[in-house]
Amino acid sequence: MSDNIKRSRNRAFVIAGLGVALLIAIFISPFASQNPDGLDRVAQDLKFEDRAIEDAPARKLPFFAVFDEYAVRGVPESVATPLAGLVGTLATFGLAWGMGKLLVRNSDSSSDSSSIPDNSDRY
Repeated sequence: MSDNIKRSRNRAFVIAGLGVALLIAIFISPFASQNPDGLDRVAQDLKFEDRAIEDAPARKLPFFAVFDEYAVRGVPESVATPLAGLVGTLATFGLAWGMGKLLVRNSDSSSDSSSIPDNSDRY
């Protein structure tokens, strides 16, 4: 199989996977439970949620001005959660793709220097 065919199949697979992830993030996320998640629920059950740090370090991050829990601030409630899902999915994909590119580039350069002979034509 040629290298171009492999690349186009990989590209189609990645685009299809990203498309499915975006569909889930946009159309399924509004149906998420409104009940408190893990740590919030435990804090409520054990009655220590009021002991939270008022000036938490997370409030100083730049994303705090944009996101509120699992929603985007300043947009209608019906759009806030799907929009946050879209942004989060794209950010996660971008980070994973970028790290993959860096790691593959580094492993290609290190494997080139070892120059292992290809004996596939012997059989």
